[in-house]
Amino acid sequence: MNVVTTPLSGLLVLEPRSFGDSRGHFYESWSDRRYRDAGIAETFVQDNVSVSSGAVIRGFHFQIRHPQGQLVWLTEGRILDVCVDIRPDSPTFGRWESFELAAMPVRQIYMPPGFAHGFALLSERATVHYKCTDYYHADDEGGIVWNDPTLAVPWPIASPTVSARDAAFPTFAEVARRLGRA
Repeated sequence: MNVVTTPLSGLLVLEPRSFGDSRGHFYESWSDRRYRDAGIAETFVQDNVSVSSGAVIRGFHFQIRHPQGQLVWLTEGRILDVCVDIRPDSPTFGRWESFELAAMPVRQIYMPPGFAHGFALLSERATVHYKCTDYYHADDEGGIVWNDPTLAVPWPIASPTVSARDAAFPTFAEVARRLGRA
């Protein structure tokens, strides 16, 4: 497995070895020993799957008191995946990185706890898998509005479909104040 570091501490791009032939392909999406060797020591407790279609943008989502580390990859389609560092003590607080992820070639993103996450579809349909280091707590969810002017993410969709919840999230500046970083 190839492990690529990013400018944001702890945020990794993982490229598992994939084996393919005329029948299709095979790869290990998770191996505790292999990922621990790559520096990911957290225990994953929950797996989630998100299926989207159309001109969709999801996010930015995070949990406040129970931040989740996430390992993200696709089994269908393509997305632009965006990770925002919201760790109050991080020197890269407020910075973001984006990555194109596709079902093939397989690439995974590992976000340690303390990141907000969002993505835009680059294909008509996408199936996104998440391994999470903490359980989902509905009363603990937070978000940053997807088109925040401070973050200024250059989304690839001009008129996206966005949920009412995602459209009503506060700005990054408001979230930074709540986290004590204003």
